[in-house]
Amino acid sequence: MSTATSYSRIAGANDRVALGVIGCGGRGSYVASQFLKDPKVQPVAVCDVYGERIDKALGWAKGAKSFYAHEKLLEMREIDVVLIGTPDHWHAQTAIDALNAGKDVYVEKPLMRTREEGPRIVKAARVNKRICQVGLQQRSGWPYIRARDEFVKPGKLGKITLARTFWHNGPSGPLRRSMPEKPSNLDWARFLGPVKWREWDPAQYFNFRAFLDYNGGKTTDFFTHWVDAVHMMLGIDNPTAVMSAGGIYGGHNDGRTAPDNVYALVEYPSEVTVTFECGGIAPTPEYGIELCGTEGRIFVNRNRVEFHPRERGAQPMIDRRPGDITLDHVNNFLECCRTRKPPNCDVYIGQRSTQVSLLAVQAYVEKRMIHFDPVREEVLPL
Repeated sequence: MSTATSYSRIAGANDRVALGVIGCGGRGSYVASQFLKDPKVQPVAVCDVYGERIDKALGWAKGAKSFYAHEKLLEMREIDVVLIGTPDHWHAQTAIDALNAGKDVYVEKPLMRTREEGPRIVKAARVNKRICQVGLQQRSGWPYIRARDEFVKPGKLGKITLARTFWHNGPSGPLRRSMPEKPSNLDWARFLGPVKWREWDPAQYFNFRAFLDYNGGKTTDFFTHWVDAVHMMLGIDNPTAVMSAGGIYGGHNDGRTAPDNVYALVEYPSEVTVTFECGGIAPTPEYGIELCGTEGRIFVNRNRVEFHPRERGAQPMIDRRPGDITLDHVNNFLECCRTRKPPNCDVYIGQRSTQVSLLAVQAYVEKRMIHFDPVREEVLPL
């Protein structure tokens, strides 16, 4: 499908935007609900490897076609945009297939399971002249935009040398072992996709983030969000060294391979160090980012900005607002599908941030500091 043909269908102010959803679990269905707040968006197809999730999706996608295989969904010429909410290990291939099919794509984070997949997705978006937004919604969130534009860029923090990021998740619980028999309407082989074969395991289906074969655990789930927000606010994306430590400290001997406690440190040539903390501790502390400079520090999360100036006795500036910035990110994507302007988290931006969390996973697995060439995007030899 040519860019001109696709654009002509959705450029008009009153034109319908036909949505296809690949991956109808909790996150995929939730983000789809944000798309549907735009009255121009109409869900015309849904896809999942599990029939039960397809049936639930058809509850909010009335009259939509349903598929087990995403390739079949992508054959529908009338689809304009595709939302990818699959498990992490399927993000890359479904995104590439959708871009090659001429669709604009909103893909949940992490963009890829391996660093090697990233440039292939970027290439598919560029060659096919498609809009591809990665679901790192901080790029569209008012707290991060305000922190960057009102405090970081004007220099109110002075020289920033430390960015602390933290997203503690509470003590880890047991993996789900119910459903010992695979449901007849669940395509296990397709779920595995690029992952090597293993027999049905409900824990790996329902708790795939506990297994490093499918993703990077809490590092790719949480740190990808935070390091991208740091990149956005500080205008950097070029780490030169990454280290990580942690382990499975929750007392579970159940086959999981992703750490339930993990801590990372990333160095940048601009004399900035970024840290990440994710521990199984309780009560769970507030999540967020703290940028620390010579003239002050700023705390930011998805609903709050808090600036503390250096002066003794100075009152902090605190701005709190309710709401979910996912909607802002979805709206930015839809607007860019109409205007053909780059979205806030263009695929290349998402690739550069996701590779940092994947480097942290590599450092954890190999128990060493990773030295990295951010221009060639290559790990340097030992």
